[in-house]
Amino acid sequence: MTKSYTDITSSINKGIAKLRDAQPDAMSGFMQIAKGAMKAGALSEMHKELIALAIGVAGHCDGCIGFHAKALARLKTPRAELMETLAVAVYMGGGPSLMFAADAIAAFDEFGGASA
Repeated sequence: MTKSYTDITSSINKGIAKLRDAQPDAMSGFMQIAKGAMKAGALSEMHKELIALAIGVAGHCDGCIGFHAKALARLKTPRAELMETLAVAVYMGGGPSLMFAADAIAAFDEFGGASA
């Protein structure tokens, strides 16, 4: 079974839009947290996205993997940095995280991530 992270993120975005319509204040607050947390500072946006991807892998979250792999591809993240990050996620999460790390590589590739 092959997952389409384009389909996964698109489907989630539709659900988020419905939640945003029903609960605009709560969703606005969440988006403020996201923007503040991911804004470049002592850590670059790319490094924060790598952390988020690792947490998504360790947490076994397809949506998290999709959205953060897409961001990492957009940021032209070097593949070597992605692979090292995934190795740490597997170390911290064990065998189940290994399965999601493989999915993260597929998602990164699907969104046009660096091949070298």
